Amino acid sequence: MDWRAHRREAHHLSHTQEFLKQIVYGGNDGIVTTFAIVAGFAGASAEGVAQIGGLAVLLFGLANLFADATSMGLGEFLSLRSQHDLYRARRQSELREIAVNPEQEQVELFMILRQRGLPAGEADTLAGILARHPPIMADLMMTYEFGMQDPAGESPWKNGLFTFGSFVLFGAVPLVPYFLRDATQGTFYLSVGATFAALTALGLLRWSATGERLWRTVGETVLVGAVCALVAFAVGAIVGG
Repeated sequence: MDWRAHRREAHHLSHTQEFLKQIVYGGNDGIVTTFAIVAGFAGASAEGVAQIGGLAVLLFGLANLFADATSMGLGEFLSLRSQHDLYRARRQSELREIAVNPEQEQVELFMILRQRGLPAGEADTLAGILARHPPIMADLMMTYEFGMQDPAGESPWKNGLFTFGSFVLFGAVPLVPYFLRDATQGTFYLSVGATFAALTALGLLRWSATGERLWRTVGETVLVGAVCALVAFAVGAIVGG
């Protein structure tokens, strides 16, 4: 059974909700990374990007955009693959421990169930029942003893693809004014506005997926991006003298 598809259908999850982490992470990093190129050039001289030309901004921006998007996507892929491998190895170890020393593992499970709020009698009964089903017992131990969730329902290549796509889609926004106009101080200001709009859109996407307070989800997203952009501009100003 495809548990990811089952979870999406059973709980009416949209792709945005299902891949929200990858979309927000990739989108925010894409916006900030690309705008850092523009802001860095603009901060490097009093006349801003006009001195180097829009073509240079686009070349540096696009090269950085796709290189970092690929790195982020593959990084997400490898990270989740590593989680899969680690979980399987740790679970196999736990199954061996249950087979070799079932009494000790049953006592540990009893203590975990007590910590979770079950009365002693019920915890003892449940631990005894689960001890007769090592795979289920191992799953519970993985969650409550090691704090590891089964990543089997997460697809490394899908997560990587959504991270890559979100990075490129949102990260291209700060460059749009340089496709449409010559590089002037006004174009830079348009890029600032486009960056703000992209961060706001990403915040609204968070809000629509989570249902949290609008001002918090949008405000956090814009604030984090704005801080990173200001750092990039300041570094460009310092380096450029």
